[in-house]
Amino acid sequence: MMRTKGKLTEKVVDVENWEVRPGGMLVQKRIPDSDGSAGTVPPPMIRVRVKYGSAYHEVNISSLATFGDLKKMLSERTGVHPEDQKLLFKDKEKESGAYLDTSGVKNRSKIVLVEDPTARAKRFIEMRRNAKIERASRSVSEVGLEVDGLAGQVVALESLIVRGGNVAEKELINLIELLMTQLIKLDGIIADGDAKQQRRVQMERVQKYVETLDVLKIRNAMLIPNELLQKQQEQEQPKEQRQHQQQQKQQSRAPPPPMQKVNAPAPVVVTTQWEMFDFDIDSILSTPSTSANSTATFTSSAASSGPPPRFAWELF
Repeated sequence: MMRTKGKLTEKVVDVENWEVRPGGMLVQKRIPDSDGSAGTVPPPMIRVRVKYGSAYHEVNISSLATFGDLKKMLSERTGVHPEDQKLLFKDKEKESGAYLDTSGVKNRSKIVLVEDPTARAKRFIEMRRNAKIERASRSVSEVGLEVDGLAGQVVALESLIVRGGNVAEKELINLIELLMTQLIKLDGIIADGDAKQQRRVQMERVQKYVETLDVLKIRNAMLIPNELLQKQQEQEQPKEQRQHQQQQKQQSRAPPPPMQKVNAPAPVVVTTQWEMFDFDIDSILSTPSTSANSTATFTSSAASSGPPPRFAWELF
């Protein structure tokens, strides 16, 4: 049992000295951890000749370095980006994670540097994409700052109207228009990735504030007194309508025309003074037919003229 434990311990110690290469291969560490001994020797330096075009560059580099490290050193001398470089050793392209010594690179070895146009195009496309995302993110952030300022005004108006205060309707309309302007700006921003997510969040935020202002506008209209409504209507009406209304008011305030006096009919006078007539009684008695006619005539004339006269009859 003890031997088994000892073997397991040795295996664990050996595993600690191993490492994983960039390609996924498990290998022993190139430089094991120092245990404090004074016998540790630094890795040797080698001189590599690199051909780029018609020029040669000699580079001093560690034998334990990778081809990626060599690309970084060549980028300073040739101006070619490390991602755009191809390093050919013995007519074979070497990956950036490959080690020089394991690939067979020795002192005075020759390496050829070739610029990769495909990698360069990909890098430019990626750069443009990143710049586009950064520009969109910056634009969304600027709009977000403006929305923050407008959000403070929305909160202030909401607290005022909730407490029963009155706000000019024009102020609410102007604030809604400003928020809609920011919404149009956000809609015009073309974004990808994180910037697209930020833009969507800001658009939902602006729409929420606009809906809140619409509700406050309806509630505020219910609280505005009639006098304020009349003033607002007068301001919104055109000048011609206001002049017409003023003329109508002046006409209604003008005094009515004087009324003409109507002459009353003269009063009817009734008198009891009767005029007396003398009649010949003999002639009346002697002519009965004529008396009857005269009596009818007298009666009709008397009825038409007024009450019958009173006669002074002589008694026999």
